Amino acid sequence: IFLLSLIVQILEGRAYRLQFPWIGVVNRSQQDINKSVDMIAARRRERDYFANTPEYKHLAHRMGSEHLAKSLSKHLESVIKSRIPGLQSLITKTVAELETELTRLGKPIANDAGGKLYTIMEICRMFDGIYKEHLDGVRPGGEKIYHVFDNQFPVAIKRLQFDKQLSMENVRKLITEADGYQPHLIAPEQGYRRLIESCLVSIRGPAEAAVDTVHGILKELVHKAINETHELKQFPTLRVEVGNAAFESLERMRDESKKNTLKLVDMETSYLTVDFFRKLPQDVEKGGNPSHSIFDRYNDSYLRRIGTTVLAYVNMVSSTLRNSIPKSIVYCQVREAKRSLLDHFFTELGAREIRQLSKLLDEDPAVMERRTNLAKRLELYRSAQAEIDAVAWSK
Repeated sequence: IFLLSLIVQILEGRAYRLQFPWIGVVNRSQQDINKSVDMIAARRRERDYFANTPEYKHLAHRMGSEHLAKSLSKHLESVIKSRIPGLQSLITKTVAELETELTRLGKPIANDAGGKLYTIMEICRMFDGIYKEHLDGVRPGGEKIYHVFDNQFPVAIKRLQFDKQLSMENVRKLITEADGYQPHLIAPEQGYRRLIESCLVSIRGPAEAAVDTVHGILKELVHKAINETHELKQFPTLRVEVGNAAFESLERMRDESKKNTLKLVDMETSYLTVDFFRKLPQDVEKGGNPSHSIFDRYNDSYLRRIGTTVLAYVNMVSSTLRNSIPKSIVYCQVREAKRSLLDHFFTELGAREIRQLSKLLDEDPAVMERRTNLAKRLELYRSAQAEIDAVAWSK
């Protein structure tokens, strides 16, 4: 009787209290197992035992294997739900890591020629977009071109030192030699032209240097854009082809730019602005004695005046070229690089066969296998994420 009373007190939670209440069960005996008593009958006998035994009758509603199963199931559900936020966080983190890795590896390659061509074109457009961002100032590098126009080119023109080219000795030499055996009658026009031409021709050097410097900057930006185009890292052969195509285009643009830029200098050399000289005060007296030899006819004052006039004209023209040459370079090189850097490459791509396109997309087989495995893992984690979210929202 004492033991039975103690058992009841334990089941009621008075003798020894637990976080989760005690639950009494009646298991099948060995004799029941030998007689093959099924579980349904055993559970029925268990319910009858607790319901009809006076000591357990008041506890019958929370006794038995069925109540134990329900309690454990409820407790397990509670534990699982308490762990859901942590599971969600872990799965979300893993999904993000897998997506990042798949992005780094790039998209899978299409099998057909159209799909391969589309992939190549899209990658080239990404490169072209990044290249334009460098030129437009979204990314660094394009400002170097402005530095050429605003600093290097003007400084190079100043270094020509036109005033030294128009020294008294040079002016006297060219003026006296310009007319050959037949001296001029009024003003030494041929001498003026030779003096001006000798100065303006020297601007060709800085002009060519500006074209070449901008060309070097544009090539440097191609390297940067290639390195910043993540998709090109996936295909080494395509990376080389795009770079070579871009450099070839820049070479053509440089040649065209140099031709047009030097034309600007040659135009100024071949045809002078007459109004500039018409507005100058006319010389009444050259100085010296007209009866003297042409080599002795002009005094220093007159020759100095010629040198000053020519220097003023050359400075005016060089100021004009300082503005027009950068415009020519931008129009022929920078603008064209933005508009048609890969146009020749695109035209050539359209004529290539699938075998040649496949060669451009020569991805490492190990990378392809890894991408496939990562995609499968990602699909499993996303499925698990959806199921856990459904459970979480059903709370």
